[in-house]
Amino acid sequence: MPLSEQEQRLLDEMERHLMQNDADVVSAPAGAQVLSYRNLIIGAVLVLAGLGAVIAGIALWRTNLPLGLILGVAGFAAMVGGVVLAVTPVKGGAAAPRQGRSATPSGASRQASFMDRMNERWDRRQNGDG
Repeated sequence: MPLSEQEQRLLDEMERHLMQNDADVVSAPAGAQVLSYRNLIIGAVLVLAGLGAVIAGIALWRTNLPLGLILGVAGFAAMVGGVVLAVTPVKGGAAAPRQGRSATPSGASRQASFMDRMNERWDRRQNGDG
């Protein structure tokens, strides 16, 4: 069922509004914070080492209570530190080439032409041309 003229105008208006106002939300700022691959790897290794220390602490619990307790607490601290390190973003640096295309004026023109093509295809479908 095709849209009425009023519905089509309302849809076009909402689309223009979203393209103008929400482009700021989509584009990444210049000082974007991204996750570092190195920090992810080191964090994962720390989590695994901490998990091993917790398991070793549990195994030593019966034979040597203080050593098992210290090893378990240290392992838990290592796991928490590894997770924090893995999910902490870094500012700029080599890991920051994630700026979106919409931050450039040419990206905005490509978006507009894409929307124009989509509108043309929609009109052709509604008219039965293909």
